[in-house]
This record gives sequence, C-alpha cells and structure tokens, in this order.
Amino acid sequence: MDKFDERILQELKLDGRISNVELSNAVGLSPSATLRRVQDLEKKKVIKGYRAVLDRDQLGIGFAAYVSIGLNSHTKKAQLDFEEHVRFEKEVVECHNITGANEYLLRVETENLSAYKRFHSDVLGECKWVKSISTMVVMDSPKDER
Repeated sequence: MDKFDERILQELKLDGRISNVELSNAVGLSPSATLRRVQDLEKKKVIKGYRAVLDRDQLGIGFAAYVSIGLNSHTKKAQLDFEEHVRFEKEVVECHNITGANEYLLRVETENLSAYKRFHSDVLGECKWVKSISTMVVMDSPKDER
C-alpha cells in the first residue's frame, strides 16, 4: 500500500458511490490507473464490499442498545451455539466475541423499548447458554462510522 492506495481508501470510505473519474481527480491519478488500483484492492480483499447507510428513523428503528452477554459455559460448543442462536435475529446488527467479564457484545436495534423487551426475553432469555445480560441503551451517537 502506498499513499495513492491510502487516499483511494479514504475517499471510498467517505463515499463508496464516488465515480471513478471523481475518485481519480481526488487522488491525483488517471482514471485507468485509479480503476486498476481499486480492482487490485478488491481482489486482495482490502475492500471487502460496499454498503448502503440506512436512516434508522425512516425505518422505524427508535431504540438501540449494546448488550453484554455472559455465558454459563466457556466451551467452544457454547460459543458456537450462542452465535447460531443470534445469527439470523434481525434485531442483532453486530455480534462480537470479546474479552473481559463477558463473552459477547451485541448491538441490538428495535422499533422501541417494548420491542427490545420482547427480544430480551424471547430470544436472549430463551438461550440455554446465556448466564447474564447487561443492556446499555444508546442515547445518542455523535460519531458513527459504521
């Protein structure tokens, strides 16, 4: 990676839909050289994909929380079973295996507090491996670059 690759990545991070011509102007390379570099970064999996950033308010998502999960067993089976338990739950938008007092940190987004309460009891509360649940409600997100 050189300074051009770093600038390309920075520009794409700001706007993944930037045209190749605009990108080439921003980084100071020809359009063909810029395109080759972007394709190379994609091929090397430095760029894993492109996403749409959605407006949660427009989608009716009024509640977000980080949920720390402690398991009652530290086996690989317990971890894999828990991960499978939450994998397809639409409310879970992030799942991280972490170090510290608990094993997992989830980002959970729901319509409102009542919907979260249902998720808490019906999904997390029904998982046989869950020992503890600690919820931290997101009040505001002054910086969110996901």
